[in-house]
Amino acid sequence: MTSHPAFVAGRGAVITGGASGIGLATAHYCADLGMPLFLADIDAAALEAASTTLRASHPGLTIETIVTDVAKRQDVQRLHDRAVKAGPIGLVMNNAGVEGGGGLAADAARWHEIIDTNLWGVINGVQIFTPTLMAQGGPAAIVNTGSKQGITMPPGDTAYNVSKAGIKAVTEALAHDLREAGSLVTAHLLIPGFTFTGFTRKRVAEKPDAAWTPAQVVDFMADRLGEGDFYILCPDNAVTPAVDHKRIAWAAGDIIHNRPALSRWHKDYQAAFDAFIKQGD
Repeated sequence: MTSHPAFVAGRGAVITGGASGIGLATAHYCADLGMPLFLADIDAAALEAASTTLRASHPGLTIETIVTDVAKRQDVQRLHDRAVKAGPIGLVMNNAGVEGGGGLAADAARWHEIIDTNLWGVINGVQIFTPTLMAQGGPAAIVNTGSKQGITMPPGDTAYNVSKAGIKAVTEALAHDLREAGSLVTAHLLIPGFTFTGFTRKRVAEKPDAAWTPAQVVDFMADRLGEGDFYILCPDNAVTPAVDHKRIAWAAGDIIHNRPALSRWHKDYQAAFDAFIKQGD
């Protein structure tokens, strides 16, 4: 497995949403490499629990926890300032997020909660950390956690879809700007599949067979980072890469073929979509 050059002992790993799920799994991965950890989360108790576990398994490693509301720019700035004091940063993972449940007609407060955390949290992280990473002069990676919903737009969860579509746009623009600047900093969009995280646990007590564990997602992410992938599109135990590719192609095809919006869920196009998915099986 080829490793991203930023993942080396001594370079800090800044992870928002780091107290659980994919963020915590990434923290364990980075700790195993000897990377100092700067874990941010809005849940102070979960942060303390994560820190206790990590310290027990990695004695002597720098592990700092910073209670952070990523929607608040001053909180992200404080996180930045704490991490920079310790030395060069190898990874910034803008991973903090809240789950969906905000339909088109949901109240404004719910929309703000989702957009402010999921999208503005990433924007804040990108704008505050990128200049510092570029000024370091060495390799670094910025990983933003998106979602397949931000690409295929399933109906009924509009606010979440908008937030994740925005993350895709921000991360694509960041990758372009870094490339044009000739920077050693790279940007990547993590697109998890069905993963058993705290969000999932609110609905089911045990991991569904279809779901990956957060550690599986991180292992896949690390492998693809090493290969230089921008779009890190994760499968799971139920959805193969081939099916993901077809779903994404169908969504883009709505524009190309002038189909109704979200035709995948339109009763008049169900048979055509099903046939498209089965092509090549």
